[in-house]
Amino acid sequence: MAALTTIRNIGPAFEKALKEVGISTAEQLHEMGADAAYTKLLENGSKPHFIGYYVLHMALQGRPWNDCKGEEKKALRKQFDRIKAQSFDQDLSEMERILDSIGVGKRR
Repeated sequence: MAALTTIRNIGPAFEKALKEVGISTAEQLHEMGADAAYTKLLENGSKPHFIGYYVLHMALQGRPWNDCKGEEKKALRKQFDRIKAQSFDQDLSEMERILDSIGVGKRR
């Protein structure tokens, strides 16, 4: 599998979401990197999905999505969780953070 050459290769829904945040070519995506691109998607209102993040990472490396297993996949999951937390925590008030930390009214 060759490295991602067109964002169409990662599916129509993903392509549409990326275009909505101003990423319309594979070159832009490669320059930005998966983490920054996914952060933009989350900030634009996309729901966080590990599978999408995982597929995006694999596509940028030119690897089949199911090639990533074990410790590599766990590391990607931690990275995804960190990005998700940063994206959703930045707009919370102090009271919302406290309630979120004890599990009251969780937004995720």
